[in-house]
Amino acid sequence: MDRFAKILCIPILLLLMVIAMADATSLSYAKCTIKKYKMCYNVERACPSSCPNSCIVDCASCESICMQEDDGYSSILALGRRSLLDSGDGNGDDGYGRSDEDDGNGDGDKPPKRAKCLDRYYPRCYNTEHVCASHCPVCDVDCKTCKPLCQCDRPGAVCHDPRFIGGDGLTFYFHGKKDRDFCLVSDSNLHINAHFIGKRNEKMSRDFTWVQSIAILFDNHQIFLGALKTSTWNDSMDRLSLSFDGEPINLLENKGITWQSLNAPGVSVTRSTNTNNVIIEVEGNFKITAKVVPITEQESRIHNYGITKDDCFAHLDLGFKFYSLSDQVNGVLGQTYGAGYVSRVNIGAKMPVLGGNKEFQTSSLVAPDCAVARFAGVNGNANGFRQGLELASLSCASGIDGHGVVCKR
Repeated sequence: MDRFAKILCIPILLLLMVIAMADATSLSYAKCTIKKYKMCYNVERACPSSCPNSCIVDCASCESICMQEDDGYSSILALGRRSLLDSGDGNGDDGYGRSDEDDGNGDGDKPPKRAKCLDRYYPRCYNTEHVCASHCPVCDVDCKTCKPLCQCDRPGAVCHDPRFIGGDGLTFYFHGKKDRDFCLVSDSNLHINAHFIGKRNEKMSRDFTWVQSIAILFDNHQIFLGALKTSTWNDSMDRLSLSFDGEPINLLENKGITWQSLNAPGVSVTRSTNTNNVIIEVEGNFKITAKVVPITEQESRIHNYGITKDDCFAHLDLGFKFYSLSDQVNGVLGQTYGAGYVSRVNIGAKMPVLGGNKEFQTSSLVAPDCAVARFAGVNGNANGFRQGLELASLSCASGIDGHGVVCKR
């Protein structure tokens, strides 16, 4: 019996070796051919084993992508268009208001940013380093797919001249008005308002606007997060202003430094880089990523923002993740997480815009009083919550000298 088993195993082993050798010899490779991507240029990448034919390399992420036989032409067109944008197609705009020479900090010579999966639950991806796309000032890794994702391209993002990506995955713009406050999210125990700054373009019927600060109301607490007014941008200088229940939060300028509230367990603020980039989390309620970014001269020139040297309009790029929203949640962003929500914007438009300034406008940054407000506070009394706030302000402005937020009643 043993002899028979050995005789049977030998052909099977030989067959497996032949298959393995065939797979090895049939393995195909591709290269990035755009010299701008120094970290990826001319680097040979193996095509994924799942590719039925061949693959191409996305130079921005330095990853190989399968090219199906029936859609190869469209795949080449898509990457070709991206390569033109990345390498300069006349105006250098990447579709995000940033040029191929501009990463949001005004330093085109900086190496591409990188990110890692930090979730040990995904051992195949854990601690694997990925290259962020060229247009991303910040990216992180989706550990499940093991792919780098720009934070401004994920559901819950509020970035740029406010471009929203809703909980339904659809992209839209909400411009609001400069120097006004609007509710982004309003639910029974979470309310988030945003203060818009901006400039008026005489050739347009609206303001150019950006989110300068947000106020987060939950339980009987309040968190303030704002970008300080800045003339000349320097990413090594911290332009964040933070407070919890009216008391300033002072964080050392070191990546990974965390502040935790003594009065509210589960509330934390962590620096994800040395300056201008934090993660705010309230366990079981929400997680917010925030980065202070400027309007660069290149962006201003491309979009005719008219930015002058006395103010680079530092603002927030935000990413929201919610853990306990109700079906009745509302607000510019919040409504997209509601039960049965159907977008009312024209998704087919080049720039799908959501109206409703009056619907979402609030009387101040800390007032949960927009027309669609759902906030009741921990005791079910939103008015009592407002009166109990310790922040000595209903109107706040940031000083250009960086000494903090000046608030007046």
